[in-house]
Amino acid sequence: MRWKQQSGWRTEGDFSSNGVRETRRVETTNVDWLRPSALAAAMSDAGTNKANLPAKTIIVTGILSGMFLGFTTTLYLSAVVASGSTLVGAVFFPVGFIMLVLLGLELFTGNAALLPYARLAGRLTGGQVISGLVLVYVANLVGSLIYAVLFALGSTKFFTAAPDPVGAKLVAVATAKVVPYMSAGAAGWGTALVKGIICNWMVSLGAVMALLSRSVIGKILAMWMPIMAFVAQGYEHCVVNMFVIPGGIMLGAHVTVGQWLIWNEIPVTIGNLIGAILITAIGLYAGYGATAAAEPDAYRAAPAE
Repeated sequence: MRWKQQSGWRTEGDFSSNGVRETRRVETTNVDWLRPSALAAAMSDAGTNKANLPAKTIIVTGILSGMFLGFTTTLYLSAVVASGSTLVGAVFFPVGFIMLVLLGLELFTGNAALLPYARLAGRLTGGQVISGLVLVYVANLVGSLIYAVLFALGSTKFFTAAPDPVGAKLVAVATAKVVPYMSAGAAGWGTALVKGIICNWMVSLGAVMALLSRSVIGKILAMWMPIMAFVAQGYEHCVVNMFVIPGGIMLGAHVTVGQWLIWNEIPVTIGNLIGAILITAIGLYAGYGATAAAEPDAYRAAPAE
């Protein structure tokens, strides 16, 4: 039997027992989004595929992801400086995240949900999850620092002038991401942790929701919502902070590398892992992981022509 997918209908053809060809039209339901059972299968496939990428691919695409989040952060800061509104900046921030996901690049915070999900589905070992996350984390850090150097050079005319308005805003943001937490002591460390949990609950949902749609515009809209939400509320993202705080230090922020690591990067990274694993991966797997199944033909969208 052969059939051709059409918009709303497919034509099926077969031969009867007497050799006469019979055709019939069968109504189908072409939808752009995945049902929960199919999303569960897609998450498991995505996590498995990411963990099995060659190390070189993870390193290169991870470095690029760090750079992408760096430039989308300065886009956000540019919008804030121009408008005076962090909400306006939040509307623009998802640009870099959307681009890196559409290009198939590797980002720690999204992988922190997808790889553990595949582990829960029995398709990866714990060692594969840990090694995959460590490798992409380091690669994201390298990319973030590369963009920090490039931005600092551009903002200060190769360190021959004071930072431009966006650079000055970066210094203020970098300071605000460390000093208040440090001043509050243990409560500040815990606050950074909690902000990291909430942040990556939303960001990892962005990575998951990218799987929901088969169309580019559908993927863009699905990713834009949770990413905009986390930025508008000022939560903490470890990869973004890999650019913001080192970049701010390069431009004159009164923060040391040790203070950045102890009072921001470490608690935020732990929080990002908790949010992705506990809320997104375990939550969604408990909800419908056992129902994982690819979409039947009747629900597959017609291919683009």
